[in-house]
Amino acid sequence: MSTSEQDRRHRPSRNRHQPPVTPPRTKISKRVLLRVASVACGIQFGWALQLSLLTPYVQELGIPHAWASVIWLCGPLSGLFVQPLVGHSSDRCASKYGRRRPYIVAGAVAIAVAVMVIGHAADIGWACGDGEGKVIKPRAIVAFVFGFWILDVANNMTQGPCRALLADLTENDNRRTRVANGYFSLFMAIGNILGYATGSYNGWYKIFPFTKTVACNVECANLKSAFYIDVVFIAITTILSVTAAHEVPLASLNSQSHGQTSGTDEAFITEILGTFRYFPGSVWIILLVTALTWIGWFPFILFDTDWMGREIYGGEPNQGSLYSSGVSMGALGLMLNSVFLGITSVLMEKLCRKWGAGFVWGVSNIVMAVCFLAMMVTSFVAYHIGYIGHEQPPAGIVIAALLIFTILGIPLAITYSVPYALISIRIESLGLGQGLSLGVLNLAIVIPQVIVSVGSGPWDQLFGGGNSPALAVGAAAGFIGGIVAILAIPRTRIQKPIPLP
Repeated sequence: MSTSEQDRRHRPSRNRHQPPVTPPRTKISKRVLLRVASVACGIQFGWALQLSLLTPYVQELGIPHAWASVIWLCGPLSGLFVQPLVGHSSDRCASKYGRRRPYIVAGAVAIAVAVMVIGHAADIGWACGDGEGKVIKPRAIVAFVFGFWILDVANNMTQGPCRALLADLTENDNRRTRVANGYFSLFMAIGNILGYATGSYNGWYKIFPFTKTVACNVECANLKSAFYIDVVFIAITTILSVTAAHEVPLASLNSQSHGQTSGTDEAFITEILGTFRYFPGSVWIILLVTALTWIGWFPFILFDTDWMGREIYGGEPNQGSLYSSGVSMGALGLMLNSVFLGITSVLMEKLCRKWGAGFVWGVSNIVMAVCFLAMMVTSFVAYHIGYIGHEQPPAGIVIAALLIFTILGIPLAITYSVPYALISIRIESLGLGQGLSLGVLNLAIVIPQVIVSVGSGPWDQLFGGGNSPALAVGAAAGFIGGIVAILAIPRTRIQKPIPLP
């Protein structure tokens, strides 16, 4: 048998792997795309609370700074397996309610359960035997980690099918796919703004006084109250999203697709690994830049408010008010970050149409790297001024830190949108469904997160326990990723589009 014949025999079959072809239909309106994407607002509201409050919270439970990043390891690990599996399953879901919507609803319910467990972790630990005044609360930590794991599984279960549904509705139209992902990014920004605003307010325990208990102090009660609000918010946005567009059940699609099968007899991991061999160079470049981008972002996501509390305000968890003041100021900075994220999301399509998606992505990564370097310089200046540990930081230092957080909203908007649009268009020709293709992209996101989660805490400890060493690695990765995107992702010319209906 010749080599070419062997290749043809082992190449993934379009007929076996490709999901059913949807018959041509009327283009979905912008209003429907907006409603479908609105679930991102509820999801990101909870993420914003996580990112602004949970790293400080785990340290208040007694987990040392060096190991705080390991707690976040469960998120990338769950994403490594859950999103490809959910994507594969949603491509082939035969529910009468559609392929994507059952997963979106199930994920939203799991999010609500998880945040309740996290919010009540200290109370659960107390009820199970954690004594008052203990520095380390092991039972509360177990409850927290369990809830956090479920939360990340649920987030992956919800976001992947929602993006896949948007790709289904845009029917591989390049511009409409970018627009839909821009809407998703816009709602992520709105969710961030609302979530960080909620996280920066310190008076929720007064509005919900029952949240403060013997085991749960003021900071814990504020977190618990914020998660109550999150449950209501995710319920509203999920209903808006799943009722927006009618999905044709898979059985109906199969009957209209001339006998194609969905390939459910093959394990999804085998399908992914077998398909990697046939990725064109452009897909590998996108995956490489995505990995480098997230090596850059993850140290910031892990330690943003902790950086503000420790290195700008000079505080320590459970030692005075400086640390909590810094965390609240960090949440304010992240809210400003989200404002710029939203503005950039609105302008995303115009930027990509004028300059090319790869060029825009590359420049945004370089901006990210410069901002991380600016954070390190700000930490250096703050340390040598001499106020650390004695008084509130000077206004100039706080303004500089807030400005850095704000500017980072621009590259974050690009990260939340452009890679998904690029991969949705390019990987579809391989015969993968949209759900599974986004799961493949997720591998390039979560594997770097696993590396950073395992290494950032010990790496920081080697240099005195601060956050600057991890930020330095992030800056280097972001800069390299930016150069690769500018040089290796083609800048295609796009004609002036016809307005969307």
